[in-house]
Amino acid sequence: MDHPRMLLRLIILYAVASLLHFIHNALYIQAYPNLPSWVTPLGVFGSWCGIAAIGALGYWLYQKVSRIIGLLVIALYALLGFGGLDHYAIAPIHAHTVAMNLTIFGEVAAASMLLIFVAYSSLRGRRQV
Repeated sequence: MDHPRMLLRLIILYAVASLLHFIHNALYIQAYPNLPSWVTPLGVFGSWCGIAAIGALGYWLYQKVSRIIGLLVIALYALLGFGGLDHYAIAPIHAHTVAMNLTIFGEVAAASMLLIFVAYSSLRGRRQV
């Protein structure tokens, strides 16, 4: 298995799933239940850009500086994908539309796959030392 290529594919998969959730959130911000009034579409897009930058930095570090440091940053990036579950801390799942739930769970699923692969890659690397 080509680990750097698979890692990049999973990062891209998560980035796309996350972007879909953030776009939906920004477009339908008024429909999301109990969102604080300070959350704006521009803030949503800015947050996504900041989160995506962490993923890009992690992959760059992985490729150019240190495999371990890169994987740690990518793990942080993947963990940020669970932030979408915060929607359920402020409103129950049934208060969200099907589309809202699909984008939230799609992001979490992609983040989970990336995090599992990072953990596997880290353990695999330790055994080879």
